[in-house]
Amino acid sequence: MNPYRFPAAALAAALCFSVPGLPAGPGPVAAQDVARIVSGGMRPGWRTETGTHVAALHLHLAENWKTYWRAPGDGGIPPRFDWSGSENLGAMTLHWPRPVAFDQGGLRSIGYRDELVLPMEFEIIDPAAPARLSGTMELGVCETICIPVTLRLSAELSVTGRNDPVIRAALAEVPGPARALGLTGVDCAVEPIRDGVRLTAELQMPSLGAQEVVVFELPDAEVWISESRSERQGDRLRAAADMVPPGGAPFAVDRSQLRITVIAEDRAAEHQGC
Repeated sequence: MNPYRFPAAALAAALCFSVPGLPAGPGPVAAQDVARIVSGGMRPGWRTETGTHVAALHLHLAENWKTYWRAPGDGGIPPRFDWSGSENLGAMTLHWPRPVAFDQGGLRSIGYRDELVLPMEFEIIDPAAPARLSGTMELGVCETICIPVTLRLSAELSVTGRNDPVIRAALAEVPGPARALGLTGVDCAVEPIRDGVRLTAELQMPSLGAQEVVVFELPDAEVWISESRSERQGDRLRAAADMVPPGGAPFAVDRSQLRITVIAEDRAAEHQGC
C-alpha cells in the first residue's frame, strides 16, 4: 500500500452542516464518497540537525472543493488535531504554507484549493529511538455544501528518514517575517464596541502584490475576529477588525500576542505584536 495514501477506513464524515450562507448537505456522507472528495496521507519526512522531526500531511481535494487555513475566515471551519496516541513525540509546530482568500456565499474564507501539503515539526523525546505518529485531524471541506471530515493519521518516523522535496517546497511557501519584506513599523489602536473591541493596525510596508488581505489572530481561539477591512495608500497599509469574546463585552487585548498576516497573490508575511 502506498504509505502516502489514507486507507478507506481512515476517512469518516459526520452529518453535513452548513457555514453561514451555504446550504447543508442532506445527511450522512459515506466514507467512499468522502474519499472521492479528499484523499492523501502522511509524508514521513526526516530528522533535522536540531533533533526535531519534520513530516507533512499531504491532501488532495476534488475539483472545486477546498479546505481551510488555521484562521479560516467568516465562512470557514478551523482544523483540529489530536496526537494523543503518538509515541516518542513531544510538542508539535505546524508550518502553514501561504493560503489564498476566496469568496464563499458572500463571506471571505481563507484556505486551500486542489492540494495542501502541511509540514509538521515534532520534538522527539528520545532522539535515538524511532517515533510513531498516531492521531486524528478534523477539518472542513466545502464546495456548494460543507462537510466535516475526520482523518485518522499514522506514520512511522524513523531516526534517519529522508529528505522530501515536496515538504521542502511547502516550507518555502510559509509566510516570512514581515520585516524581511520591508516592514518598518506597526501602530495599533484599540477601541471598545458594544460586544468587544475594534482593533485598527497601520503597517508601514511596501505592497506584497495584488489583492492584499490582512488577518488578525489572538492565542485565544474563543475570541471571534471579523473579516478585516483594509486599504493601502503607498507604503501604508491600514486594516481594522472587530474582536468579540465569548462574554460579548469589551476586553483587554495583549498587543504583544497579536499575530498579523498579510496575504497577497504570490507572497505573504507575518508579524508578531504591535
